[in-house]
Amino acid sequence: MSTKEKSLNFIEQIIEDDLKNGLSQDKLRFRFPPEPNGYLHIGHASSICLNFGLGLDYNAPVNLRFDDTNPAKEEQEFVDAIKRDVEWLGYKWDQEVYASDYFQELYNWAILLIKKGKAYVDNLSADEIAKQKGTPTQPGVNSPNRDRSVEENLDLFERMKNGEFAEGEYILRAKIDMASTNMLMRDPIMYRIINASHHRTGANWKIYPMYDWAHGESDYIEQISHSFCTLEFLPHRELYDWFLDQIYNDGKVRPKQREFARRNLSHTVVSKRKLLQLVNEKHVTGWDDPRMSTISGMRRRGYTPTAIRNFADTIGIAKRDNLIDVSLLEFCVREDLNKITDRVMAVLDPVKLVITNYPEGQEEWLDAENNPEAEELTFRKIPFSRELYIEREDFKEDADKKFFRLTLGREVRLKNAYIIQGESVVKDENGNITEIHATYDADSKSGSGTEASKRKVKGTIHWVSIPHAVEAEVRIYDRLFTHENPDGNKEVDFKEYINPDSLNVITGYVEPSLKTAVSGDKFQFQRLGYFAVDKDSTTEKLVFNKTVGLRDTWAKVENKE
Repeated sequence: MSTKEKSLNFIEQIIEDDLKNGLSQDKLRFRFPPEPNGYLHIGHASSICLNFGLGLDYNAPVNLRFDDTNPAKEEQEFVDAIKRDVEWLGYKWDQEVYASDYFQELYNWAILLIKKGKAYVDNLSADEIAKQKGTPTQPGVNSPNRDRSVEENLDLFERMKNGEFAEGEYILRAKIDMASTNMLMRDPIMYRIINASHHRTGANWKIYPMYDWAHGESDYIEQISHSFCTLEFLPHRELYDWFLDQIYNDGKVRPKQREFARRNLSHTVVSKRKLLQLVNEKHVTGWDDPRMSTISGMRRRGYTPTAIRNFADTIGIAKRDNLIDVSLLEFCVREDLNKITDRVMAVLDPVKLVITNYPEGQEEWLDAENNPEAEELTFRKIPFSRELYIEREDFKEDADKKFFRLTLGREVRLKNAYIIQGESVVKDENGNITEIHATYDADSKSGSGTEASKRKVKGTIHWVSIPHAVEAEVRIYDRLFTHENPDGNKEVDFKEYINPDSLNVITGYVEPSLKTAVSGDKFQFQRLGYFAVDKDSTTEKLVFNKTVGLRDTWAKVENKE
């Protein structure tokens, strides 16, 4: 890895130090180890970018390993979603592996620990174990079953494996130190009985390894050189190393666990348990709801993999947990979409504009630039006619001099079209404006080169030709939570902060070039924001999700508050 181009983060420094101390570069191997009990979220995205990014930097393989040790919570749906998300982010794994691949080897090693007097079968209840474990300031006390004979432990453990006992009746514990200052070292559970069908092994196993037992041993089997975890696993490192001590052979790579800070995102939650609550209790439409912090939700909303990777690179790797403002993620999304999306016209709060001196029944097709940021400029044709939709907020009957959009007696340019001047309005019986009447300067067509076309006016507004307009459902999304840290106060249920206005569904009108848009297509609706075609969209009914606005409007709101 080149260190000249950038300074190293502490994870990279660990790797560089190991290489200097004799670790061969061809022995580097990393892994991303998701548990298939839910969809991946933005926190996982940072871990994906870290591990696969290291793989790219060091030309080292990266395994995708599923920690499938709890069949009661895991499903094939989640496995498929995780693979889809990692691939969408642009990464390729070396081996697709599962903790369940190693169930027999883990079981064999557990037998070895029993024979060495390092593990025993216990039948205390969960409450009894919690009591005998002590407290951080008081040592635990030994289980009365701690000194079972090796023969009895082997017999009971085999019977556990054969399904002779009920869930919770017996467990296998490591025999370490009930007086350890690290509570995790006080005879931790290695195996428990779970009577559930596993999504890969079916009913073959009745006992399943705990994460702490499966984690390091799986790393060792795969010869992972560096196992990177979030900070909550720091106390687990001692146990990770103790378990490796029991099986490690010289000459092999000994995996090293190191920890980095979790990056929490403001105005959302990144706990899979809480995301599951949102799904199960119908606060959202599913794991891929565009308001969710899941990668699937962000993809559906219109976020790009480049934006998420740039976000992960921007926030970097730290040693302390912190809360990242979601505005930074939105900035990365906006920055990428600005480069890659075509500019189109849509009206989301329409009011009718009639150009009274434009010939009735006439239409013309005007040139419109697709994306000024593109290396090669391309154009499309858009229809223009006598009757148009414009945004209701783009007109004021009585406007001061600071209002640079359409008003009576003043000129404004219609984007890609003509200069018009407001003349009069039509109102309903309640005084609401139903039509705006204006006149146009026929010599002022954009790009025509006439003197009139070069005339400077202070405002430009977008529009859609009514006879050609395509109706669309537009889903306007806001922050899912009103509080920047909804999970921060353990005394308050995070769901109390759910934003009741996080979704507003409206009917808008878009230019006809969008009629053939398909799911996943992204556009900038000029002057309105970035929008993506939703998977619910059909040829009969277009559905758009608002991805992000053109500017960070939340910053202004929060500053006022």
